[in-house]
Amino acid sequence: MNDPMRPSRLSHRRRVALRALGGAGAWLASGARAQVTPRGGASGVPACLLTPAQTEGPYFVDERLERSDIRADPASGSVKAGALLTLDLAIVAVDGGRCVPAAGAIVDVWHCDAAGIYSDANDMTFSTRGSKFLRGYQVTDADGRVRFTTIYPGAYPGRAVHIHFKVRTRPHGEFTSQLYFDDALTDRVHANAPYAGAVDGARTRNPRDGLYRRGGRELQLEVVSDGNGYRARYEVGLRS
Repeated sequence: MNDPMRPSRLSHRRRVALRALGGAGAWLASGARAQVTPRGGASGVPACLLTPAQTEGPYFVDERLERSDIRADPASGSVKAGALLTLDLAIVAVDGGRCVPAAGAIVDVWHCDAAGIYSDANDMTFSTRGSKFLRGYQVTDADGRVRFTTIYPGAYPGRAVHIHFKVRTRPHGEFTSQLYFDDALTDRVHANAPYAGAVDGARTRNPRDGLYRRGGRELQLEVVSDGNGYRARYEVGLRS
């Protein structure tokens, strides 16, 4: 893999006060919240937890497409329709009792559109080679943070609704996982255009998704309404 790392261009710094939990190498997820509240008990110190890794899946393409708004296809300029979603991710390195923001990390995200279709992919039901909608990467700032503007994902057949992400850092290497949504919220979002009727058959709900059953509860986003759309945050804990 070519090394895409380069220094963060942002200088603002804020200490991330998090606490590491041990556990014989177990991978646990940080329960990042759209409105963050401390989870460290009486001490008021939030927990710093390792995030479960999950499969990359068949549709990752290293597009090297740096952008925060991933809704458009750069080739055509067309913007994917759907409920607006702002996704804030914080990347931290967990090392014993310390939790350090991972500045200068490359964070890729990719997911399907409202009809369950991925860009730049060949599938049994679609071919979208050459398109790059709903894909992109950002470089984390000094706080280890990135923000993406996208749409609420549609339903890909056989899978719970999800967003893929990949983090590449020095010296921690590469980490890949997926983020999930509450089924009740997805019911409400998908009842409206352009989601309604976009995918044949019933949507796979979280408990019936084999990957969700292996760590999905820890990877589930809490999403809040934000003007005309939604906002979600998640803190990704990587082993140092």
